Amino acid sequence: MKFKWVFLLFFLAIVASGLFSFNINAQSDSGAVQSDTISVSQQDDESIVPGEDSVNQTTEQTRAARSNLLLSRDKTREDFSILTILRGILGMLVLVAICYVFSSNRKAISWKVVITGLALQVLLALGVLYVPFIQSFFEFGGKLFVKILDFTQAGVDFLFKSMVTGKIEIGLINFVVKILPTIIFFSALTSLLFYLGIIQKIVYALAWIMSKLMKLSGAESLSVAGNIFLGQTESPLMIKEYLPKMNKSEMLLVMMGGMATMAGGVLAVYIDFLGGDDPVQKLLFAKHLLTASVMAAPGAIVVSKILVPQTEDIDKTMKVSKENVGSNMLDAISNGTTQGLRLAANVAAMLLVFIAFIALFNFIALKIGQWTNLNELITTATDGRYTELNLQFILGYTFAPLMWLIGIPGSDITMVGRLLGEKIIMTEFIGYVSLSQLKADGLLDPKSIIMATYMLCGFANFASIGIQIGGIGSLAPNQRVLLSRYGMRALLGGTIAALLSATIVGMILG
Repeated sequence: MKFKWVFLLFFLAIVASGLFSFNINAQSDSGAVQSDTISVSQQDDESIVPGEDSVNQTTEQTRAARSNLLLSRDKTREDFSILTILRGILGMLVLVAICYVFSSNRKAISWKVVITGLALQVLLALGVLYVPFIQSFFEFGGKLFVKILDFTQAGVDFLFKSMVTGKIEIGLINFVVKILPTIIFFSALTSLLFYLGIIQKIVYALAWIMSKLMKLSGAESLSVAGNIFLGQTESPLMIKEYLPKMNKSEMLLVMMGGMATMAGGVLAVYIDFLGGDDPVQKLLFAKHLLTASVMAAPGAIVVSKILVPQTEDIDKTMKVSKENVGSNMLDAISNGTTQGLRLAANVAAMLLVFIAFIALFNFIALKIGQWTNLNELITTATDGRYTELNLQFILGYTFAPLMWLIGIPGSDITMVGRLLGEKIIMTEFIGYVSLSQLKADGLLDPKSIIMATYMLCGFANFASIGIQIGGIGSLAPNQRVLLSRYGMRALLGGTIAALLSATIVGMILG
């Protein structure tokens, strides 16, 4: 208990320093914005009053400039410094310390596993950002995703050609005819690859590497590796026969692996969200999203083995369960399509409900703000960044100190903090929708966009607790009580695993 109080005081000191840094950065950024506004005004004075075409052209030029800035930040990182490294190390230490505080057995923690996992994450990040061979590998994977999106578009054009505008917007028609079909097609493709045994071979190879490097059991290695490609309820199918006999440490890692990584179907959707119609941007975010899911695997192992260390003997045997996804190729595609349709309908329903609840909450909060004069105080205190009491303001400032800690630029910590809150309370789908809107509006620094892309990776949200209890619990009914007991711990661990990836990438970006 004494340690927890010491940690709490240490964290409060971090929060205070973070808010102090935020104020300084906000003032400097405000000056930068004012200078940019002056330069734009001077340009307008030199021209005749612009018409609609001129405004549209200016908007497109602005977006192009922001796109080029994001690409240049991805290719050249001249602001890489010792300070960013130290800040990143501080962020990682505090995240590991949080896991240590909530550990069930601190004395049993294998620090060798922790250091190995963190080293793997750092090496992956360095490789993707700097090593040509590894860059080429992930870019090749990204190109595959982008190409498959083109295949999906062919089906969309056939069914909804009269409705498609060719422009990504989060509206009813565009969402239905461009986003949901992507989920359905990727589900069918995954089912076919699973039937052919291709996914199992890739998963087995990755699981073998993790088992040797990080001393994992064969079953949990297969589960974590499978989560890089499959969903949090599909991946456990590969270790179905092991689930009833798993110990507490293994079961937590199975749960955390599902929460920290993303399935291929939704990965493709987020590429579409963030890349838009620009093929270069699509490839850029395909590379980062794929890297984020891969980096999350060792991150989940690190956090899981701190929260619930392995103290029992483990079975190193690795055998992929031969779960039938169909009697033949056509049957496998059909089953995958049906599953994808259910997932797409579930995503659409969740978005409808959660966005409606956000609107309801914000309406009530707005009225409270008007009655208590909080809206005026918020406008003054935030220099106009927020003009009323709403969910975005509450989440943004709740997680702002943590965002400063992991290396988010000071001017963006409230907006990126809001994204993390949306991911945890609602889903990462809502988080990526908001990120795509902030990116399109040019409200975030390029570094913040990339770090948020990694931070939002994974299914770590409250809804996933129920999904795992129902999905994994149906495969191993004797583990249902343990699944419900470890739900919040898995949510915490999955969130920290994604934050670790974002911290490491931000540290390397500078």
